[in-house]
Amino acid sequence: MSEYPQALTALQQIFTAQGPLAGAIDGYSQRDEQVQMAQAIADAIVGNKQLVAEAGTGTGKTFAYLVPALLSGGKVIISTGTKTLQDQLFNRDLPHVRDALKVPVSVSMLKGRANYVCHYHLERAEQEGRFASREDAKYLHLIKRFAENSKTGDKSELTEVPENAMVWSSVTSTRDNCLGQDCQHFKACFVMEARKKALAADVVVVNHHLFFADVMLRDEGVAELLPSANTVIFDEAHQLPDVAGLFFGEDISTNQVLELCRDSFSAYLSLAKDCLALSEAIPPLEKAVKDFRLIFAYEGARMPVQKALALQGFEAAFTQIQQQLVVLTKVLESQAGRDPMLEKCWQRGEALLLQLQRWLKAENHNLVRWVEVFTQSVQLHATPLSVADGFGKQLNAAPRAWIFTSATLAVKNDFSHYQSQMGLLAADTLYLQSPFDYAQQALLYAPMDMPDPNSPDYIEAVVQAALPVIQASQGRAFVLCTSLRAMRAIHPLLKAAFAQNGMEYPILLQGDSTRTELLDRFRKHGNAVLIGSQSFWEGVDVRGEALSAVIIDKLPFSPPDDPVLAARIDQLNAEGKNAFMAYQLPYSVITLKQGAGRLIRDETDRGVLMICDPRLITKSYGKRIWQSLPPFRRTKLLADVQAFFRDVDDSC
Repeated sequence: MSEYPQALTALQQIFTAQGPLAGAIDGYSQRDEQVQMAQAIADAIVGNKQLVAEAGTGTGKTFAYLVPALLSGGKVIISTGTKTLQDQLFNRDLPHVRDALKVPVSVSMLKGRANYVCHYHLERAEQEGRFASREDAKYLHLIKRFAENSKTGDKSELTEVPENAMVWSSVTSTRDNCLGQDCQHFKACFVMEARKKALAADVVVVNHHLFFADVMLRDEGVAELLPSANTVIFDEAHQLPDVAGLFFGEDISTNQVLELCRDSFSAYLSLAKDCLALSEAIPPLEKAVKDFRLIFAYEGARMPVQKALALQGFEAAFTQIQQQLVVLTKVLESQAGRDPMLEKCWQRGEALLLQLQRWLKAENHNLVRWVEVFTQSVQLHATPLSVADGFGKQLNAAPRAWIFTSATLAVKNDFSHYQSQMGLLAADTLYLQSPFDYAQQALLYAPMDMPDPNSPDYIEAVVQAALPVIQASQGRAFVLCTSLRAMRAIHPLLKAAFAQNGMEYPILLQGDSTRTELLDRFRKHGNAVLIGSQSFWEGVDVRGEALSAVIIDKLPFSPPDDPVLAARIDQLNAEGKNAFMAYQLPYSVITLKQGAGRLIRDETDRGVLMICDPRLITKSYGKRIWQSLPPFRRTKLLADVQAFFRDVDDSC
């Protein structure tokens, strides 16, 4: 670190039009905001400080943190919100910046174990030969060949097998079913090899889920990396409160019990065929799990523990799972000495029993217990009201720099909401607007005379208001919905309206294919309308004319029946605070900024952001919301939207 101040004095030169970045990277352009951000990050690294930085779209924040990170001379962990960005950083951005700076820095990427082929489970899947489809059988041969020739075992490199193919769950390991050092393939393990490289590297790229899983579970290697790290950088840091909540809480799913049943039966067939008691203990537990799911009426339900406990049959069904799990676990214990796989199943059974008991009798007042219902499973959650204390232990464990950056962290330039969520009250803050000319490039349209968002005819009003905007933009639009229910309601209405008005724009719907494939089709069509929910609010980059309008159905407030939100509101109110202004509104603003950020992605993009929700105009807090968005030109008139698109067409 002693040489770093010398590199620091030359930092600004690196970003100039004559600097190394411009000389080595195609399309690079100098941006004052990027230099300001790089300087602030360099100062934080030198001083082992915390920095929270919002950098608007187009700032070039990736290079702004990579340059000081690579010049620092210390060990750096970079954590991203998605595996897509993780791959982009490791495969493209990091090599480009490293080559431009000509620094001898070693880099490594570490993902969760489910991303790497497991030799043991691949071998078992091949021996058992049980597949959900013929496609899975075909994919297994491809995976086997890949495992024999790959240096990393990272499934993202095997593009011939879809990422969501069912076979992956049979050929990768989980924390539960990994045999660790007892595995005969331990020395050839792809996960272990990735860990070794990460431990030895100067810069390690992880993702948020892995970072927190490792901090909490001491499992995937980051717990070994963190003590030696001089700097931790979180990109897409707006996701951290939710991700951290998953890991500082305690969750258990009925799927985990069914997976234990599946693995126990597999172990019975291959290792303990003479133990009839093992085969007899599995079906009653599977039935108990399925009966428990039937207690809940429909998928998508989210309810506090009190409401769940009051359901008829809940207590009896929950007890039955525990009792049948005890039976299976005792049988597994009697067979555990025969093989590491049987021993692992026994340990998993014991752990699941403890988790079920702990969830039912949770005494931690910072945890909110609630239930989430899916089509085939039930998830039992215990979510912390605040992650600030838990995360604060990591922040203060040792002197190091912590950098948090995203395009959406502040509410009207105010970071207090994010800082209080993450326990970053002592952090320096930096707010950098996008270098884009939003007043010229974009228009914010808030239509007049929209009904109340809670009225029964609201969805239909959204479609009717959006129709002329889509007509003016000639398709080329995202319709971003605040819920899957709204998305599914808007789709048939919009389809019928297109047919009625002779509008022949292709309509794409989230869920009809993978996000990547839908985006590829959207770009290829050039005039499509894509209807999506949460998956398309962030991490989506469509540049050029293919995306010229973003239509948002409602302000993205959390649903009022959300059990965690309800508990947080009660807590804030008990503290004498205004829960709406302190929590609900900031959450909505940060989410809305993500959706709005899909529209303008570079200096030549032009488009209209339409927010249908009348509260943007009619409520006093509406001003605070639109003032937190980029400085769009604003209008309430459809004629201005139509004129905007005529001007765009004339200029092309």
